[in-house]
Amino acid sequence: MKHIEKYMLEKMPEYLKPIDDIWQPADFLPDASRDDFFQKVKELQQSAKELSYDLVAVLIGDTITEEALPTYESWLTTVEDVSLDEEGGWMKWTRHWTAEENRHGDLLNKYLYLSGRVDMRQMEISTQYLIADGFDIGTGRDPYRNFIYTSFQEMATNVSHRRVASLAKKDGDTLLSKMCGVIASDEARHAKAYKDFISRVFDVDANEAMLAFEDMMRKKIVMPAHFLREIGLKMGQTFGHFTDAAQRLGVYTSADYVDILKQLINEWNIEAIRELNDAGEKARDYILALPDRLTRIADRMKNPTMEYKFRWILA
Repeated sequence: MKHIEKYMLEKMPEYLKPIDDIWQPADFLPDASRDDFFQKVKELQQSAKELSYDLVAVLIGDTITEEALPTYESWLTTVEDVSLDEEGGWMKWTRHWTAEENRHGDLLNKYLYLSGRVDMRQMEISTQYLIADGFDIGTGRDPYRNFIYTSFQEMATNVSHRRVASLAKKDGDTLLSKMCGVIASDEARHAKAYKDFISRVFDVDANEAMLAFEDMMRKKIVMPAHFLREIGLKMGQTFGHFTDAAQRLGVYTSADYVDILKQLINEWNIEAIRELNDAGEKARDYILALPDRLTRIADRMKNPTMEYKFRWILA
C-alpha cells in the first residue's frame, strides 16, 4: 500500500479535476438571485412532471446513495496499512475524491427539492437512516478488497446515472439528462482510477490480489445503499423495491453486473496472470468461469412487475 500511495499522488491530476475548473451544482440549477428564478423553477417542474414513477423512484434512490457520502469517506480512512498523513497519497486521494463526489448529492437533492414531486422529509429520513445504519459490503478493512469493490461500484454508478440521463431525455427533461450525464462522467473517471490502482496491486502482489478478487465475487458486490429503508420499515426493506424499479427500467440490471465483471477481467488481464500458487490458480479459474455462469442465471430471471408505492414520491 505504501507503493500504491506514491503512485496515487502521481496520478491524482489525471483522475481528479482542478476544483476551480470543474462543474458545480449552481451551473445547472435556477439562480435565486435572478429575476427569472421562479420562471426557471416552473420550467423545471413542468419537465419533471413528465418523468415516469419508476424513474423518479430510481433517481431518489440514487440521490440517497450519493448523499450517504460520510459513510464512504469514513470507510476509506479505516483501511489497513495506509498512512493517515494528510499529505500522503491515500488521504489526499480520499479527501479530493470525496470533494468531487459530494457535488453529486448536492445537485440531485436540489433538483428533487425544486421538482415538487418529492416528499423531501421522507427522503431526508431515508438518507439519515442510510448514514446511521452504515453498510456491510464484505471488504472489511482489507485494501485489495476495497480497491476491487470501488472499481466495480464506480462502474455500476456510471451505468446507472448514464441510463437515467437517457431516460430523462426520452421523457423530455433535458436539464436532468445533462445533470446525470456529468455525474456519470465523474463516475467513469473515478472508476478508471480505482481500476488503475488495483492493476498496480496485481503487478506487485498478484496472488493476494487474485484471492481478494475471487472472495469479493463469491460474496457478490452489494450496492452501498443495500440497507436503504423508509420510515417505519426495517433496515434494507426498501432496497429491493428500488432495485426492482431499476431493473424494470433497465437502469441497472443483472446483465450489467455480468458486463462489468467481464470488463474488469479484461482490463486486469486476469487470464494472462501467471506465477500464482495453487489457491491463486483456483481463484483465477473461478473468476474466468463466473461470467458464463452468471449469464445463465440472469437469463432465467424474470423482470420484476410488482408495483410499490414509495413514501418519497408525491405524484
